[in-house]
Amino acid sequence: MAAAVLLSLSSCGIYSFSGTSIQPDVNSITINYIEYRALRVNPSLSNELTEAIRNQFRRMTRLEQVDMDGDMELSGEITGYDISTAAVTADEVAARNKLTVTVKIRFTDKKHPEEDFDKSFSAFAEYDSTNTIDAVESSLCAEIVEKLVEDIFNAAVAQW
Repeated sequence: MAAAVLLSLSSCGIYSFSGTSIQPDVNSITINYIEYRALRVNPSLSNELTEAIRNQFRRMTRLEQVDMDGDMELSGEITGYDISTAAVTADEVAARNKLTVTVKIRFTDKKHPEEDFDKSFSAFAEYDSTNTIDAVESSLCAEIVEKLVEDIFNAAVAQW
């Protein structure tokens, strides 16, 4: 019985054990460089985010990554890189700060245009205000990139 269920799930061509739902006629993806458009500058974030997205698709899908004209295409820009207060002490002093990164992503599926989207994703990480942003920026960005990649990947091919 279990074998019959597995066979029927795999025969539809859309289900996979990696959690993706890529149509069987989609074979390639073009992942363009994520441009940096935020006011506050982080010179390495575009490259880190772009490479992390590419690595996620390489690890989790069977899609061939091509430089142009992929069956799917992902592009976007970092539109926000903001630091704000996350928690305040009784003396009205910032106890924790928050770094928030916002990315606008355009995803197109040339063979299944109903899957296309153009939307923003945002993720944040908090840090103790006794630290400077320079001291914690690298680790915060790594944490934020991980969250953004998961959200973008799920929206594009997992449809959760």
